[in-house]
Formats: sequence, C-alpha cells, structure tokens
Amino acid sequence: MKFIQKAYEGNNEWWTYVLTLAVFFVGWQIIGVIPLIIVAWLKAGDLATFQESAAANFTDLGIDSNLYLMLIICTFAFGLLGLLLGVKMFHKRKLKTLFTSRANLDWGRVFYAFKIWFLVGIGMFAISYFMKPEELIWNFNAVPFVILVLISFLMLPLQTTMEEVLFRGYLMQGFGTAFKHTLPALLFTSVIFGLLHGMNPEVDKIGNIAFVYYIGTGLAMGIMTLMDEGTELAIGFHASNNILAAVLVTTDWTVFQTDALFLDTSEPSVGVEMFVPVFVLYPLLLFVFSKKYGWTNWKDKLNGAVRKPVVHNEDQFIA
Repeated sequence: MKFIQKAYEGNNEWWTYVLTLAVFFVGWQIIGVIPLIIVAWLKAGDLATFQESAAANFTDLGIDSNLYLMLIICTFAFGLLGLLLGVKMFHKRKLKTLFTSRANLDWGRVFYAFKIWFLVGIGMFAISYFMKPEELIWNFNAVPFVILVLISFLMLPLQTTMEEVLFRGYLMQGFGTAFKHTLPALLFTSVIFGLLHGMNPEVDKIGNIAFVYYIGTGLAMGIMTLMDEGTELAIGFHASNNILAAVLVTTDWTVFQTDALFLDTSEPSVGVEMFVPVFVLYPLLLFVFSKKYGWTNWKDKLNGAVRKPVVHNEDQFIA
C-alpha cells in the first residue's frame, strides 16, 4: 500500500482536502464551463433560447458534435488543473505522488493497459456486430470522423486522466489515510465514481441497473491501482475504453453522441453486454495484469491496514 502512503509525504490534514476539492470544483464546474457557455450563448442568439437550452445541457442548440465534445473535455481539463493546483498549494507534495508510488510515471504500463483493452473492445464490438448487424448502421463521414479521431486520441485522455487522478489517486489516498484501511478506500471511491455517472443519460433510459456497470468499472480500476501501487494501468484502461466509445458506435441516447463509425438504432435496454465486462472481462483483465506484473499479497493490499510511515530521516520512509 505504498501508493496510499504517498499522501503522508505532504500536509494531510482534513482542511487541505476541503480546500483542494473546492479549487477542483471551481476549475471543473465554473471556469471549465465558460467556453461552453460562450459558444451556447452565441448559438442561442437570445436569452430565452439560451435559458431553455441550458436545461438540456445545450445539446438542443445544434452545436457541432465534435466542437461540443471538445467543450465538454475542457471542463475536465480545468478540473484536473484545479486538482493539481490544490495538491501543490495545500498539501504541498509532489504531483507524481497522485499518480504512482514509483520514482516516475510508468508509461509502459499506461500503453500496455490501453492496448489490451483496445483489442478487447474491438473484439466485443465485432461479436456484437455479427450478432445484430441490423441494429448498426454505417455512419462514416470522412472529415468529421477524422476530426473526431484526433479529438479522441489527443483530448479525451484529459477527461479520463482527471477522473483517475481524482478517484483512484486523490480520493483513494484520502479515504485510505482517513480510515487507516484500504478496503473502505476501494469501496467508497468505486461507489462515488458510479453514482456520479448517474448524471449520464443512460441511467434515465435503462434505469438504476446501469450502476452495476459504473460501480463495477470503478471497482476494477480501484483494484488495478491498489495491486499495482499506482494509477498507470487504470489511466490506460480508462482512456482506451472512452476512446472506443467515442469513435466506434454512437446513439441518440448515450453520453457520447459523436460522428462515430456506426449508429446504434436499437432501443435502450438492459442486455448481456452490460454484465459481461463486469463479471467476465474485468476479472480476466485483472488476471492478465497480475501475471504480467507479478502481483502478490492480494489480501493485504485490498483489505489491509494503512500506517503512517516512520520517518528516520527526510529521505527515508519505513512502513
């Protein structure tokens, strides 16, 4: 649990979390939405139309889907910036401690997780296509699609990294040091991650059963983080997952409405594809990672005590 113990390398008092989360919120939900509000205002043309469209998150204004995606990603980028600033100003610890317990961020782990899940996602899509080809319509439009691919690979990782640094980094360490135990940190971050995704339109369409997927996904990424002592695998996995969601298939009722390759015309429903990742693919993925990186001592890492390191000198920490 070296990763959680990284929180002790700076100021870890309760008020530092309050102030840091406040700065994060200002960046994410106040400063970050300014570009979207400006574009929406210009598109609306008058106050009444603007106010009406605000209730629908401005999606009824006819803003280009690629531009809208960029504007939404901007909110996450400013949120990430706010979180990093808060940790630097109030916790006064190195930013890399939010990402990993290693000396430096292991990009090899990030790209390995990205590659593995990208291949799995392509495979799952192929199976889905051959099972129900009539529900998927070819939606390719060269110029918008190329722009979408560029936005997805260059900008979407800002959104997914913000979520990983917040949940699997900052809050995982915060809950771990507060409860002095890893299991509450794993469970709380997974549940909060899932519940916040309740704002996605999928929940309105298919009901609360969608939380099985969201909380299950958070739990899988939390296990990756605790077992691997860093967020690298979760960052790579999450980026791969969302990029695939953006570029492969779009619908008119999910959170990602893009110029993807295919348009899914099926009615919103609870299908096996919601449960297969959580109960089959994620356990297999964790098994692959465990063999690749030699994970051991599962019980202590997932359900163990978190102790403040004993400082013998300023460069040495002993658990």
